[in-house]
Amino acid sequence: MSFKSTKIIELGSCAFRQPTATSHCKYLHGYRLTAKFWFEASSLDENNWVVDFGGLKELKNILQNQFDHTTCISRADPKIMLFEQLRDNELCDLRIMDGVGIEKFAEWCHGTADEHVQRLTDKRCKCIKVEVFEHENNSAIFEKVDKTVAIDTQASNIINMDEPIAVEERVEEVVEVNKTAVLNDTRDKSKTNLWPKKEKNTWLTGETTWGF
Repeated sequence: MSFKSTKIIELGSCAFRQPTATSHCKYLHGYRLTAKFWFEASSLDENNWVVDFGGLKELKNILQNQFDHTTCISRADPKIMLFEQLRDNELCDLRIMDGVGIEKFAEWCHGTADEHVQRLTDKRCKCIKVEVFEHENNSAIFEKVDKTVAIDTQASNIINMDEPIAVEERVEEVVEVNKTAVLNDTRDKSKTNLWPKKEKNTWLTGETTWGF
C-alpha cells in the first residue's frame, strides 16, 4: 500500500542550447519552465499528509536558483569557455550541468527533490517522478524505477526448466494417443461410409467472394 501526492512548482525562465543539434535548437534560446513532482509514502504523517507542501519552500528556492533567469550549459558544450567568459563579465548567470534539455532538467529536479523530501520526512517519503514542461505542448518525464520491485517481478517470471520438459513429454504422449484414436475413427468411417458428402458453398454465388 502506498500514498501519492503531487506538487507543481514554477522553475523560472531559463536559457540553454543543444550544441549537437542540427536544428535551430543549437542556438541559445529560453523557456519558462514548470515542473510537476510526484511524491510517495507507505504511511502518512501526523496530519495525514504524504509530504507537507509548506515544507517545500526551501526546495522551490533551490530549483529557482538553478533555473530562474539563468543560462544552463552542458559541461560537454564545445563553446563552454565563451559562456564562462560571459559569466565572468556578469553577462549571464551560468549553470554548468551534466546535460541540458527538459529530459535532463527533469532528472536533475528529481534528484534534488528526492534528497530534500527524504531529509524532510526522515526517509518516510520519496520523490518518484518529475515532469518538466518547457511550454504547454512539450514536456519530459524522469521516473525512478524501484529496483526491488523490478527484481521481484523478474523472479516471479522465472520458470522451472524441469517442468516444461515434463509437460512437453505429457503433451507428446497425448498427441500420440489422439493420433491413434483419429486413425481408428477414420478407418471405421471409411468402412461404414459415414463421412458426409461434400457440398458446395452456396454463399459463393455472386460476383464477389461474399456474394454481394
